[in-house]
Amino acid sequence: MEHHASVTSLLIVIIIAFLTPILLHRFKLNFIPVVVAEIIMGLFIGKSGFDLVHDDMWLETLSTLGFLFLMFLSGLEIDFSAFKVKKQKGKKASVQPSEPNAFMISSIIFVGIFIASLGLSYLFVLTGFIDNVFLMTLIISTISLGVVVPTLKEAHLMKTNIGQIILLVAVIADLVTMILLAVFVSIYDMEGGNTWLLLLLFAAGVVLYFVGNRFKSRKFVSALSTGTTQIGTRAVFTLLIVLVAISETVGAENILGAFLAGVLVSLLAPDQELIHKLDSFGYGFLIPIFFVMIGVGLDIWSLLSDPKLLLLIPLLLIALLLSKLVPVYILRKWYDTKTVIASGFLLTSTLSLVIAAATIGERMEVITPEMSGTLILVAVISCVLTPIVFKKLFPQTASKDRKLKVALIGANQMTLSVTRGLSSLYEPVLYHTKQEKAENKVSSSLFDIIEVEDYSPETLEQQDIYSADIIVISTGNENTNALIARAAREQGPGRVIARIENPELESSLKQQDIEVFSVLMSTTTLLRALIESPGILNILTNQESSLHEIKMLNDQFDGMTLRRFPFTGDVIFVRILRGNDSIVPHGDTELRLNDRLIVTGSNEYVEELKMELELVIWKYSR
Repeated sequence: MEHHASVTSLLIVIIIAFLTPILLHRFKLNFIPVVVAEIIMGLFIGKSGFDLVHDDMWLETLSTLGFLFLMFLSGLEIDFSAFKVKKQKGKKASVQPSEPNAFMISSIIFVGIFIASLGLSYLFVLTGFIDNVFLMTLIISTISLGVVVPTLKEAHLMKTNIGQIILLVAVIADLVTMILLAVFVSIYDMEGGNTWLLLLLFAAGVVLYFVGNRFKSRKFVSALSTGTTQIGTRAVFTLLIVLVAISETVGAENILGAFLAGVLVSLLAPDQELIHKLDSFGYGFLIPIFFVMIGVGLDIWSLLSDPKLLLLIPLLLIALLLSKLVPVYILRKWYDTKTVIASGFLLTSTLSLVIAAATIGERMEVITPEMSGTLILVAVISCVLTPIVFKKLFPQTASKDRKLKVALIGANQMTLSVTRGLSSLYEPVLYHTKQEKAENKVSSSLFDIIEVEDYSPETLEQQDIYSADIIVISTGNENTNALIARAAREQGPGRVIARIENPELESSLKQQDIEVFSVLMSTTTLLRALIESPGILNILTNQESSLHEIKMLNDQFDGMTLRRFPFTGDVIFVRILRGNDSIVPHGDTELRLNDRLIVTGSNEYVEELKMELELVIWKYSR
């Protein structure tokens, strides 16, 4: 009977996890993060509702695995290239004093948030709400990266300075609070290990990183990454379990090992297909079980019947808001009041790390189960309210009409012509070595060329070229092009395109995720197309209806057929490139995540379609 009951409870939880996103879509409740909705649905089937689900071995195991995988994906979300970009931009501070150094100001803001959280935590201790200042400080200072990232992407602010500041504050908070949570456990848990043993965990992480970095580009790894082998996925799960085991061995919480595994995978820069597989497995199966079970375990009625806990809910929400708004107000020196207040509200959102802290605190008997439930309830409320307030307050003009920056290195007949054609949809900037005065007079009258001393990677870094969205390298020397391309790929997050005529060098650069073009190949291909299909030339040269490539990154349209695609406008789908396949689109063709769509149409409609499809909407927010 117990076995039957456990399967029944699991069945109910799985059905609820399946129905939740469908109900959100059906009733157009897209402003509610799916994980929050799953917790709410868990309330209906758990202690606060019909009491249909009870803890058992099945659910406890799967819920624990879901929690570990959530922490793993939390670490995987951290994009360390953001730190590199900010360091480079700091070199332009003297040129553009109107905007702050993002990395430096983000660090200052987080320090302010932590100090404010510490002061507010003492107030909660003095008023008798909680006994542990350390735990309360972590709870107030944490920020949900999983809410911040999709909100910034939806508002098209990821590439702006203010967007990068908000993102970096959340990233720093994610890293620091997770590490401090591990320190908290090692100090207060009588069954835990010594704090110094945590160094063994981080040392193991460093060793595994170097091992992974050495083997990831080996040919046998690529050969074993397809079919039934899927060596990349196996390696990730092995890394996860190894670090979780080491974490428990040294007396730390297992979630720290899972989080560290995610950070290491992020540092190893896996391909997007692998990340998509991991997201699909985690957010499609394990993580929903965990969040539904969070709701199942909450007893709302006991929380609401306790006046002290009822009073704590608004007070804690105010503390979360004050701890972010006060430090963020330093940005008022560069931005308007609405932007600053909106940023403070977005940074108030918190969820998974609060759940982690509350769960650990309850296990260690530092807080009561009722207090743990109250903390989780406050985190859920913050995740629902803060993104809505941010969207209402943040000035829309700040993110509208932003053009992608294209840095073209090397002034020649080709790049000069391309620069003129790109100006309507992009922000092209041309860089060239210092020219003779006679030559300079001719070019400067038509083009804005920034002169550099030479084409060395160091000189280009001083010009902040590597922070451009797209970098095109077309100097007269292909070895110089390759050198710059490799430096740009290492230091910048944008696309890198290099002019290379040597097939061997071309193959080497392509393996490093560098796009390559050849003048000879392009000319040959165009001439052949002109001979075989003369009409193609009109499509390629017509500025109003030329071909465009758009990458499909919006989860909302994943699996949708072109027949059902809601976008209307003067755009025709010409080809869909999926991996190595080239698909001729028709009404029943399904769009897939990371598809590259070749479309033609007027610039206005193409740009609108690009905004729709390249908008990343995360199905789950932490």
